[in-house]
Amino acid sequence: MERESNRRSTRAAAVALAVLASTVLAGCQQKTSSTDGSDALNTASTTPVSYSAAADLGKAWQADPNNINKGLAYANALESIGQTDKQLEVYQRLTASHPGNAKLAGIYGKKLVAAGRSAAAVPVLEGAAAAPDADWRLYSALGTAYDQQGLFQKAREQYQKALSTDASNLSVLNNLGMSYALEGNLKEAETTLRRADATPRSRAEPQIRQNLALVVGLQGRFEEASKIASENLPPEQVEANMSYLKKMLAQPNTWQQISDGAAG
Repeated sequence: MERESNRRSTRAAAVALAVLASTVLAGCQQKTSSTDGSDALNTASTTPVSYSAAADLGKAWQADPNNINKGLAYANALESIGQTDKQLEVYQRLTASHPGNAKLAGIYGKKLVAAGRSAAAVPVLEGAAAAPDADWRLYSALGTAYDQQGLFQKAREQYQKALSTDASNLSVLNNLGMSYALEGNLKEAETTLRRADATPRSRAEPQIRQNLALVVGLQGRFEEASKIASENLPPEQVEANMSYLKKMLAQPNTWQQISDGAAG
């Protein structure tokens, strides 16, 4: 009983700090927009637009609602001005208009995951991941959606599918490690994140070391965690993170507090 309580408290702290640590790297994110005749599902645009420009793109799409290029351009414009709900509505309508388009469904599912709407994302991504041309990004995104639902074993099955095509994929290894952490299996989380951190490419992804520091700290090894974190963060930020972590772990009712906060 005491062991289960400790496990829950540890998992709760991991959930709380995952907001700071970020469980998803760029591999699960994909922005798309194109109106120039190229493949709209494989191009990207991060250029902000004005509200009037977004309105114009919306009118263009409303006049031709089955046009994927125009729909994606409008969706990205909405994202750039913070209209997430409307953006998701556009993706939903596009996906409904093109039920056989796995790429489009995958993009929609990833956007739902990014918005924290994993319950809606799961069936969309399951369909996309079942397509013959599904790639590691879809498997990883579906794994993230499962993790958000607390379906950790199913999540890890998807991450393993992704790793079967690229065993050293940093994004997937990071997500796999944090999946273990969110479940409370900190030893496996540490092993997985150390595996990711050992690859030369990890130097370009400092979030991996921060997640590793989180997992080490959750096991009470604060000095070691501080040393790991200090490679990428200023001393005052490391100290603040460690102080918060110690405070979280010192509270016997951490799990109840997090549960109450989530319910609110």
